[in-house]
Amino acid sequence: MELLEQHCHHRGPEERLDETEARDLLARLDTHWSVVEGGAAIEAHVELADFRELMLFLQALAWISHTEDHHPEVRFVYRDCHIRYSTHSAGGLTLNDFICAARVDALLRQYRETRPAPAQ
Repeated sequence: MELLEQHCHHRGPEERLDETEARDLLARLDTHWSVVEGGAAIEAHVELADFRELMLFLQALAWISHTEDHHPEVRFVYRDCHIRYSTHSAGGLTLNDFICAARVDALLRQYRETRPAPAQ
């Protein structure tokens, strides 16, 4: 099943992924994601057009986090945003992290497809 067709689950202890499982799921995400902290988290760097666009993106990211009840660590400055997913209760990566990352990818694809071209 595709990551976008799934939703985060929160019943019982969440199963931590091993490095091979994490790398297999990483291959299903856009290339701006990487496994960090020895396989304990995934992280992406996103650059948007300006601060306004970044704030709109963060609002949409907040909605994803709310609806999936799974929240990333987010750092941002002006138009740059760093997003990190890890499941603290599992002590590393779970499927939930990759489901949310796939939703972020879909959001960014939609943003890039609908954003007007810069004025010349």
